[in-house]
Parts: sequence; C-alpha cells; structure tokens
Amino acid sequence: MSFNILVLDPGSSSLKFGLYDFSKGSDASDPKLLAGGIIDRLGSQQAEFRLEAAGQPAQRESMEAATPSHGAEIVLQRMQAVIAQEAGPSAAIHAIGCRVVHGGDRFVEPTRVTPSVIEGIRELSPLAPLHNPASADVLTVCLRLLPDVPAVAVFDTTFHRSLPSVARTYALPYEVCEQHGLRRYGFHGIAHRYVAERLLECIGKVGQESRCITCHLGNGASLCAVRDGRSVDTSMGMTPMEGLVMGTRSGDVDPGLLLYLLRTVGMSPEEVDDTLNRRSGLLGISGRSSDLRDLEPAATDGDARAELALEVFAYRAAKTIGAYTVALEGLDALAFSGGIGERSPSMRERICRRLGILGVTLQEERNRAEETSAPARISGDESAVQVWVIPADENLQIAREVRERLFGT
Repeated sequence: MSFNILVLDPGSSSLKFGLYDFSKGSDASDPKLLAGGIIDRLGSQQAEFRLEAAGQPAQRESMEAATPSHGAEIVLQRMQAVIAQEAGPSAAIHAIGCRVVHGGDRFVEPTRVTPSVIEGIRELSPLAPLHNPASADVLTVCLRLLPDVPAVAVFDTTFHRSLPSVARTYALPYEVCEQHGLRRYGFHGIAHRYVAERLLECIGKVGQESRCITCHLGNGASLCAVRDGRSVDTSMGMTPMEGLVMGTRSGDVDPGLLLYLLRTVGMSPEEVDDTLNRRSGLLGISGRSSDLRDLEPAATDGDARAELALEVFAYRAAKTIGAYTVALEGLDALAFSGGIGERSPSMRERICRRLGILGVTLQEERNRAEETSAPARISGDESAVQVWVIPADENLQIAREVRERLFGT
C-alpha cells in the first residue's frame, strides 16, 4: 500500500515540488520519487512549468501563474493526475509538506497546519519577507483544496534550535533582545540536516562523536558547525542576511556602516534594505553578475573585479570554516552542497587551498570529476580532514520529516 507525500517549496518567484511514495514495508528513508519539478518565473507573463514523472517524458510548458498560491493550485491538480496514472484513480495525495523559511521562537519543530499556524507564519513575515508570505499563501491553498489531507509546515530554522546560548545570543541589551526576539536563528536548516546526516554515513560516524562542517553555497550561502549530528553554530543569524558573502547579499558588515548609509549618504531604510539584499555580494563587488557561471570565465579573461568577487567569497567561507573548527574543537569532515558547492570545482579549490593549516588537501582529479547525484569524496587520501561533495535533497528531507511528524517513523 502506498502513502504519497507531496512536498512544496515556495520561493518569491518559484515553486519547487516533489511527490514521494512511501510504500508499506519499504525503507522509510528512501521513498520512490513519483514526480518532481518547478514552476519558475512566477509573476512574469510566461511562467515555466517543468515536470519529470517516473516513466514519462519530461514536460516543459509556458503558463500563466502569477503567484505561488496560483502555482500551488496548478501543482495540486497535476500531481493528482500523476498519482492516478501511476497507481489508479483511487490513489490520492495522503499528506503535504511545505517548506517555511522562518519559524521564529514559535515554531521549533515540523508543525501540523491549521489556520492559526498559517497566521503565525504570516506574523513572522518581517523576518523573512521574501519567503514566509509565499509559504502562508501556498498552505492556504492546500487547506482550501484538500481540507481532509494533513499538511505539515517544515521550518528551515528547526535544525538550528539546538544552538547553544553562546552561539545564538547577540551582544545587545538583554531585555531588548528578550522583548523583541532578537537572536540568531539560522537558515538552510533542511539542507544542512540532510547533508550532515549523509556526511556522517559517508565517514562512518553515525551515532558516534563527530565534528563536521556543512557548506551550503549558492545564491544564498551559509555554513553550519555540526557536533554529533546537532547544529551548534551557523553563519546566518536573525535573518538570512548575516554571514557569508552571497549572490546579491552582503553578508556581515560593520553595523556602523549601515548608520553611515542612513545618516551621511542619505539612503532611506528601504534603500539600505535593497542595497544589502539585492545589490551587494558577488553582484555588488563584480558589477557584472551574481552567478559564478558568468564570473569565473570573466575572471579567467582578466576581469579584476570578477576575480576580487570570487576571492572575497572564498576568503570569507574559509575564514568561517576556521572559526567553526575552533567552535567544534577540531574537524573530522567538511561537505559542500548547493548550486556553487556542488557545481564549482574552482570555488571549492579556492576555499580549500586556504585550509592547509587544518591539514586539508584536495585530490584534483576527484574535485574535477563529473558531477553526480551521489556523494563524492574529493579530498586526498592523506588529508587530515575528509572533504565531500554531497548534493542536498531538501524535498526528500521535507518528505521524511512530514512522515516522522505524522507517524513517528
């Protein structure tokens, strides 16, 4: 007997999805992927729907989908058709899992969705304005169209609930922090948990003492220090702006710089927000692009600002890895994931060549081997720290957490 879980991952301009079959008696950690895809460019005149379903040719078509909620309506309809074709007209979606970026202090574990939960997600929108409203809208559609199907919100902040006070506390007036919930929450937790668990399998330390760092590098980027499978520090903070240099986000800057932009340069708060979130990072330094696929060839061709952007990105990542090695009191293994972490051998090399003091050495042929969906070790046999590339599968992790929340398995 099958148990089908639909996973929805809403962004500000996209909706990723995956449909998983947890058949009775099968390995709960390894369900069958019935279908997966994305609706991209939501809000444009021609949104693009892409679908890959088991045993069927890949589909790609343009359609009207103005919002994540409109996209969710389309996905629910299409997935019910996929299930009917795969398992017969009596088959159904049995549960829904939806990624939510920010759970604040209110949501500290995967949570069964009700109207009041959706309202709580909306109330946290100031902390994640590009993502929480979209997730709330998508969940509203799910409750409306499939009211008898349990929906579970899975939060990116949940994995980091184990942060110790020394790692989550800002050095601001304590009473102000308590009153307004000012603390470091961390993000990319779904990806970090998935990669950390796979990494422990790869190095043979499941259920043992371990010290690992997961590097989720993409347009958004964060690092996580993982001790014995638990997050103990992470580079993003109260919002996803803190930490590493990213595609268009600045990462860490001097707080006094923000005051200077407001008071002396004359920017409005909205202009500062736009500058830090959308016009900084790799794009801001290079003046060219936020995408490594543009910057790496430009740097090779002699673009000094593109080269500087790449070096600043790598330097900040390596520096944080060094800091987290101190936090962990040593390091067993390091894993790269995300669009940059999985697909840029050059950036991995830029980062790791700065980690010689930790005994890290890459094996060039392994590092530049063809990309696969399976974990791959890229460190040399003599490396004191194992280095791996582990593709993150956030949809699969969400599906597992939905099953665990609903059935405890």
